[in-house]
Amino acid sequence: MGPVESAMSDFLRVCGGVAVIDGGLATELERHGADLNDPLWSAKCILTSPHLVRAVHLDYLEAGADIILTASYQATIQGFEQKGYSREESEGLLTKSVEIAREARDVYYNRCRESLSGHAPGGRILKQRPILVAASVGSYGAYLADGSEYSGDYGDAMDLEFLKNFHRRRVKVLADSGPDLIAFETVPNKLEAQAFAQLLDEEEINIPAWMSFNSKDGVHVVSGDSLLDCAAIGENSKKIVAVGINCTPPRYIQDLIICIKKVTTKPILIYPNSGESYDADKKEWQNTGVSDSDFVSYVNKWCEVGASLVGGCCRTTPDTIRAIYRTLSSKASHPILSVDGDIGPKGEES
Repeated sequence: MGPVESAMSDFLRVCGGVAVIDGGLATELERHGADLNDPLWSAKCILTSPHLVRAVHLDYLEAGADIILTASYQATIQGFEQKGYSREESEGLLTKSVEIAREARDVYYNRCRESLSGHAPGGRILKQRPILVAASVGSYGAYLADGSEYSGDYGDAMDLEFLKNFHRRRVKVLADSGPDLIAFETVPNKLEAQAFAQLLDEEEINIPAWMSFNSKDGVHVVSGDSLLDCAAIGENSKKIVAVGINCTPPRYIQDLIICIKKVTTKPILIYPNSGESYDADKKEWQNTGVSDSDFVSYVNKWCEVGASLVGGCCRTTPDTIRAIYRTLSSKASHPILSVDGDIGPKGEES
């Protein structure tokens, strides 16, 4: 095991064996009053409402999250340029997404120092612990904002070099902005997974990354590509420290974990959506997802079969994450120790 991979193992050990990832961003931003009717989606708030993004990050930290993801999922240089921003301004907005998350972590640590009990009114959790900022990188389909991140269908003309060049500068800028890791999220097909893995080497990215796929049948990623083949790409990359699933209905997660375990020895991360389905034409969520109590009822089983990073994706909330935090038995004695390795702060921002 290399130093990058061992750093994630050390972090998980400090977390008691299982780390808690935060939950959905867009729904919470809307609850705070943001208008996300825009191709940039939640990334719009980096421009218009950074204080709301910071507030949502804080909500998740106070719900017990050990890892918060930046608001850069749908933030691309190309997308910002289409809005009239220069290349320099666009890169600055990517950097800002990481800065906002780091600021939220600083505020949280200050609140922890001021708290005597570790808890606050409303069930808020104020516990000093290592917290990671993960720079979110969405797929090419997320930039298109046409729902293709849920189908993986980029057309027959798509090739590896196009995808690498589309993501190249964005990944480099985010990596240089001070996150603790890169989160390649909702990866819909094998080709894009290959592009991300190769970029980490070509751009000499020196922070860890994780790669998570989405599935709509519990066997394949959404494009129809084999999950085994996709997960193996993560397993074979020395810079990818965890592989898993996000934005997928909870009912499929257990079988997907078992599937991923066949090809990887790395930590498995899962952060499902609420179980609702997304209508790309109407740009709205359909049907009723599972309740927080039903969602959390799966968590211990997911951990038993191999998950070691657990959180929520679309339509999950700080209440979901708080319930996950509480249901994980390891959280009862969450140790406060330094992390040996290169991932994350050692208990507080230095």
